[in-house]
Amino acid sequence: MNKREAVLALLDLAKLPPYIPAAFFLHFSTNYHQDQAAIDRHLEYFRYTDMDFIKIQYEHSFPQLLNIHRPEDWSKIPVFKKDFFEPPLKVVEGLVKASKKEALVVATLYSPYMLAGQLVGNQTRDKHLIENPEAVKQGLEVITQSLLYFVRGCKELGLDGFYASTQGGEKAHFENPLIFKDYIKPFDLTVWEEVITGTIFNILHICDYHLPYDDLTQFLDYPGQVVNCPIQVAGNPISGNEITALFNRPSMGGMDRHGIIVSGNALEIQQSVERVLHLAPERFILGADCTLPGDISWDNIRIAIDAAHHR
Repeated sequence: MNKREAVLALLDLAKLPPYIPAAFFLHFSTNYHQDQAAIDRHLEYFRYTDMDFIKIQYEHSFPQLLNIHRPEDWSKIPVFKKDFFEPPLKVVEGLVKASKKEALVVATLYSPYMLAGQLVGNQTRDKHLIENPEAVKQGLEVITQSLLYFVRGCKELGLDGFYASTQGGEKAHFENPLIFKDYIKPFDLTVWEEVITGTIFNILHICDYHLPYDDLTQFLDYPGQVVNCPIQVAGNPISGNEITALFNRPSMGGMDRHGIIVSGNALEIQQSVERVLHLAPERFILGADCTLPGDISWDNIRIAIDAAHHR
C-alpha cells in the first residue's frame, strides 16, 4: 500500500493498514501562506516528517469588519464568493496535482462561528450572541454561504476531504447551552452536509485551543470518518480507545501539542508514542490534540511518526 491506500484502509472493515498512520500539523511562517511557496512548503514538511496525508493549512483570514457594533449590525456582513478564496484554492490545486496519487489531501476548514470571530473579534461575537442571538444568526447564515463557496471550490479541484474544526461548545463558554445548540451547531452541520458530498476522507476536529470541554456527546451526530479531539475531557484523560468507542469511528490524536513532542528527546518522544498507542484502537492515527507550535523541531515530529510506523 502507498500512504493513500494505507489511510483509506482505516475505513475498510475488511482491511487494516500495514502500520499505524500518523500526521501532525503546524502553521508555517507568512512567507509560505500563498502561491507556489505554500505548495512547496507543505510538500517539504510532508516528505521530511514522513506523515501519512497532507493537511493544507487555511491562511486566508476573513477581513475585520469595523461596522459591526450591535447584534443588529450582523445583517451588514457581506457574502464572500469564490473569487475571494482564489489564493487558498490555488494552494489546494497545486497540492492535489502534486501529491494526490501518493497520499490523501485534505484542507483545514474553520467553522462559521470561528470565521465570525475573524470578522468581528471573538469577544464581540460572543457578547452579541448572548445579547441577541437571533440578530447574530443573520450574519452566521451569510458566513456559512461564503464558506460553502470555498468547500465547493475545493471539491471541484479534486480535494479528498476536510479537517473541519468546531468551537463554541466548550465548558463554560456560554452559560446558556442553547446558544451552541441553536446558533452554532446548525451552521456547523450545514457546512458538513456539503463537505460529505463527493469527498472520501473527512476529520471532525473538536478544537480546545481556547477552552477545555466537559462533554463531547453534543458532537456525536457530527459527520466525519475520523474524529480528532482533546486528550482531556472534564479534567480527565481520554484515550484513543475511549474516543473510538464513544464516536463509533476511528480516532486521531493522543499527543499533547505542548508536551513531550515539543520538548522531549528522541527516547522520551518514542516512549510517549508507545503510551498513547497502548491505549489506542487498531484503527487509529497518531497525532496531536491540535496544531503544534510553529517553532517545533521537524525532527521531533519525524521521530514520533517513525515510532508509530515501526511499532
